Amino acid sequence: MGAFLDKPKMEKHNAHGEGNHLRYGLSSMQGWRVEMEDAHTSVIGLPNGLDPWSFFAVYDGHAGSQVARYCCDHLLEHITSNTDFQGGGGGGGPDGEPSVDCVKTGIRTGFLQIDDHMRQISEKKHGGADRSGSTAVGVIISPRHIYFINCGDSRGMLSRGGVVHFFTQDHKPNNPLEKERIQNAGGSVMIQRVNGSLAVSRALGDFDYKCVHGKGPTEQLVSPEPEVYAIERSEEEDEFIVLACDGIWDVMANEELCDFVRSRLEVTDDLERICNEIVDTCLYKGSRDNMSVVLVCFVNAPKVSPEAVKREAELDKYLESRVEEILKRQGDEGVPDLVHVMRTLGSESIPNLPPGGELASKRNVVEAVYNKLNPYRNEDTDSASTDDIW
Repeated sequence: MGAFLDKPKMEKHNAHGEGNHLRYGLSSMQGWRVEMEDAHTSVIGLPNGLDPWSFFAVYDGHAGSQVARYCCDHLLEHITSNTDFQGGGGGGGPDGEPSVDCVKTGIRTGFLQIDDHMRQISEKKHGGADRSGSTAVGVIISPRHIYFINCGDSRGMLSRGGVVHFFTQDHKPNNPLEKERIQNAGGSVMIQRVNGSLAVSRALGDFDYKCVHGKGPTEQLVSPEPEVYAIERSEEEDEFIVLACDGIWDVMANEELCDFVRSRLEVTDDLERICNEIVDTCLYKGSRDNMSVVLVCFVNAPKVSPEAVKREAELDKYLESRVEEILKRQGDEGVPDLVHVMRTLGSESIPNLPPGGELASKRNVVEAVYNKLNPYRNEDTDSASTDDIW
């Protein structure tokens, strides 16, 4: 389940890029966890003549980061190099590209291959001692299709025409089909976990849960088989894709995150900044997990709006003035701490807060003006602890 730090680590890893009529940004943050076990991949232009194709993925590791890191470096290669993906010399689609069926089959084959490969490496190097595992959520974007790939409880989402058009389904042990497979393999689901221990029912690695004799790789207690969804692209309506680990989705629903991203795209075109705002907001909403998010924008993603920029500036100014007023009302107890300020603001009806993010997404603004007006604050009481604030 993982141990926690006294204070969250809020330093972020960022990256961004563009190509194939896409723009992307990403952010990852260790947060409250003792270790950072997430990883991510972003590739514009795939090998084997698939230059117009792109691949993005997030891996949420558990019990160590080895599997997540290995998948980050090698999963795409296992997918695109197998003969099922390439069509086995036939079955290609228009322009010699792999057909939809070949891509879907090839992705599945790639997952099973890399899982078997990692097992062999683990047995040779560690004598089977590597017990880490990882979820994987990804997307392959071709000129005609979006292929969502999911194995575990990370999640991918597509915004189209202003609403959530699609999202992947989390693989939890309580899901009827997952539970049936677990029980058929001689296991049980207790406290919503496989054998009372693992909170996901599909993952790469986790080889302790993949040793049931007489069962194939997709029939084990934990399966490495991904679900793959092919969606035809809509050039006019496709806006953006979000890929994120469960540290994000634990505290933000699909519609909330979709609305929040759209509102941020109207005030900035800096995708790294938007991803940073997502992870910070989720931390302040109470997430205690590692957090990673990849945001991929299509040509018709929302654009920066002068009206939205103006509203945002007015909101920030209003919050700054309210913090100043709250601090000026200090009584005999002295300067109120940041927790008191946030609770006071949280009890008020504040207009134009970012949808989905609400006041949590503005905590950095509140904290900045609080620190400016109260330079002699007690650092220990003003940490990012969300337990006392929400």
